[in-house]
Amino acid sequence: MNPFSSGTRLRDMIRAIRACKTAAEERGVVRKECAAIRAAVSENDQEYRHRNLAKLMFIHMLGYPTHFGQMECLKLIASAGFPEKRIGYLGLMLLLDERQEVLMLVTNSLKQDLNHTNQYIVGLALCALGNICSAEMARDLAPEVERLLQFRDPNIRKKAALCSVRIIKKVPDLAENFTNPAASLLKEKHHGVLITGLQLCTDLCKASEEALEYFRKKCTEGVVKVLKDIANSPYAPEYDISGIPDPFLHIRLLRFLRILGQGDADASDCMNDILAQVATKTESNKNAGNAILYECVETIMSIEDNSGLRVLAINILGRFLSNRDNNIRYVALNMLMKAITVDTQAVQRHRVTILECVKDSDASIRKRALELVFLLVNDSNVKPLTKELIEYLEVSDQEFKGDLTAKICSIVEKFSTDKIWYIDQMLKVLSEAGNFVKDEVWHGLIVVISNASNLHGYTVRSLCKAVQTSGEQESLVRVAVWCIGEYAEMLVNNTGMLDVEEPITVTESDAVDVIEIAIKRHTLDLTTRAMCLSALLKLSSRFPACSQRIKDIIIQYKGSLVLELQQRSIEFNSIIEKHQNIRSLLVERMPVLDEATYNGRRAGSLPATTSASNGAALNLPNGVAKPAAVPLVDLLDLSSDVVPAPSPSGGDFLQDLLGVDLSPASSQSGTIQAQKNGTDVLLDLLSIGTPPAQSTSSTSDILSSIQDNKTSSGMLERLSSPSGLSAQASSPAGGSPIMDLLDGFAPNLATQEDNGPAYPSLVAFESSSLKLMFNFSKSPGNPQATTIQATFTNKSTNIFTDFIFQAAVPKFLQLHLDPASSNTLPASGNGSITQDLRVTNSQHGKKSLVMRIRISYKVNSKDVLEEGQINNFPRGL
Repeated sequence: MNPFSSGTRLRDMIRAIRACKTAAEERGVVRKECAAIRAAVSENDQEYRHRNLAKLMFIHMLGYPTHFGQMECLKLIASAGFPEKRIGYLGLMLLLDERQEVLMLVTNSLKQDLNHTNQYIVGLALCALGNICSAEMARDLAPEVERLLQFRDPNIRKKAALCSVRIIKKVPDLAENFTNPAASLLKEKHHGVLITGLQLCTDLCKASEEALEYFRKKCTEGVVKVLKDIANSPYAPEYDISGIPDPFLHIRLLRFLRILGQGDADASDCMNDILAQVATKTESNKNAGNAILYECVETIMSIEDNSGLRVLAINILGRFLSNRDNNIRYVALNMLMKAITVDTQAVQRHRVTILECVKDSDASIRKRALELVFLLVNDSNVKPLTKELIEYLEVSDQEFKGDLTAKICSIVEKFSTDKIWYIDQMLKVLSEAGNFVKDEVWHGLIVVISNASNLHGYTVRSLCKAVQTSGEQESLVRVAVWCIGEYAEMLVNNTGMLDVEEPITVTESDAVDVIEIAIKRHTLDLTTRAMCLSALLKLSSRFPACSQRIKDIIIQYKGSLVLELQQRSIEFNSIIEKHQNIRSLLVERMPVLDEATYNGRRAGSLPATTSASNGAALNLPNGVAKPAAVPLVDLLDLSSDVVPAPSPSGGDFLQDLLGVDLSPASSQSGTIQAQKNGTDVLLDLLSIGTPPAQSTSSTSDILSSIQDNKTSSGMLERLSSPSGLSAQASSPAGGSPIMDLLDGFAPNLATQEDNGPAYPSLVAFESSSLKLMFNFSKSPGNPQATTIQATFTNKSTNIFTDFIFQAAVPKFLQLHLDPASSNTLPASGNGSITQDLRVTNSQHGKKSLVMRIRISYKVNSKDVLEEGQINNFPRGL
């Protein structure tokens, strides 16, 4: 006989396939077998039809196409005998699915079998329908399935309940037909039927609100009684698992009660006693008991409020945290994260156990426990919790330090009780995991330090000691370098000693050593080295005795391959050599950074970027492209009222630090505020870069103003900030390069006279939605004062509400704003808003007006912010 004829037994084919040593050999065996089956199908071989279909199913499970045998399933289903029908229904479930049209041909056979006198054939039909039922078949066969829910045999009732679940999911409208029959199943004594009945009732509640209300009113007490009987039932060997009677039924009952009790106080009261009984009497030393306890806890947390039960449930979760099984600990942590929103105090009692889970060997448990600890922190426990986490940070795995560091920093920033505690904790974190700290964290630390004037000495001494032992932590090095550059005298003189400190001896040379060691560390990046060079320049002024040594260190980078370091080296060396008379002014201490503005930006309450209603680019006269990130050490004091504020994004850090908060001289007007966006602020205000033809300020004017104004001494330092002018090494107008600017401290050039009393109107700012016109007038006998009438016109079709205009000017100008004529700007140019500005130019004839503006308004309740710079004012103002 041909080994691959239709008469080949299934076991022989399986043996032949398993004997294949290569995939090609297996394909050959399958191909020959499929050819034999096709031949048998063509010949309508009834004797071996069931055997061929069994072989087709095995071939299908191997992944080969078997579509040619689908009709054989239907023929076997139509057979009279049980063995043929069994193979036919098995093939139907395996080879076909509800998406195939051929399935519609079997609906009539299924209907006949559901009404068959042989209960085993009825069971086959129910099983097949429960697996591949489509929406059309569900509508056609639902009455037969509903009738079988009351069949005499429990196995048929069980299969009918499971088949009903499939029907309801396919056609939710049929839920009302199954509500009463499903409710009768809840009175069953047979556990198999009861479990499937509970599943059917659960799905009915999800599919229909009417069914849910029906079960709440009619069945809650009955289900509670069933659970009580199961929990108190004597030993039954057929249902017992680890000494617990039928834990599967326990779990189904608890899940159904959870649905009934959620949002219903009466149903919740009805089940409180039995839930407390299950929670207290169930053994927790076996996995089956833990499964029941977990479902009981979830049910307690889902039903209506009962504080005593919830405390009991949370205590069960606390016991789970001490279990040796990782899965049990993980699900307990997950549940506690939900419970903390309901009863924080009860979860707090298990804080010590949760902290132990942070140190678990399993990474998923560590991460989940850390998230839970973060939710547990409050004002009363922040110090002990932070202490525990920082102690663990010292010994934690490298892959976990990032998450742990981020959480600790967030906790310290959110719950800091005083600045000294905040600084101490942040220094500990930076010393242990500074390389995992994000830029905004150490930026924020510098903001806090600059505001804590009584802690400057303490902080710089602490940093000096920390950086000597943890010099590989880059964020720590940056903060230390910045503070040493700013407060080096306090470090050397032990100024501002606190009672908790021990005196240390640091010489001027030691302070320079710290910076020198940092800049020569090969692992540090460009930003850190640039900050080191700036700190050295400051130390050269603070410590004249070390000036030559500092110069030698700086000059080493004159030939650096990194353009930024090379440029800084050359410029700083020129300052040290040729401009000692103004060096102290250039490297004065940074102004106090505005902590409130910084925190507002981090929280998202202040705008960090320019926005417009249509997203189009704004018209920024004399705009300069934004350069790369610039370290905090390089910021300038543009005026006595300038308040830098850090940004949460490292890349735009300088951009947000150049914020201006100017108060007008007259008390009659409100506060004028303007936020400087972009590192081009100084360049634009001083007309360095690419000024338009109208600008009259010369290079000598700019540099002479540095000598005239002590506060403006920070301007030259800005010229040496990282990336600030590296893209503009020479004057765009074709003038002298940057080094010539540094060397060109010359007297002011000839001043310019007024052009007369009349000045042309100016389109000061224009975007796609807004136009601003300036009209100028001067009073006789006071050439320094100029009155500007600003007229705002709305070009869009939307009305602007809450309209606010703000402006900022350099220190040599004084600005006073009168109230605006309105705060609502009509649409489509059908009206305008006017506002008067009075500007006094103390450098009249030497410097032209320049102004940064910010306009904010609402369009359809959406905030819009437009910013721009005006430096094309008429000459002579």
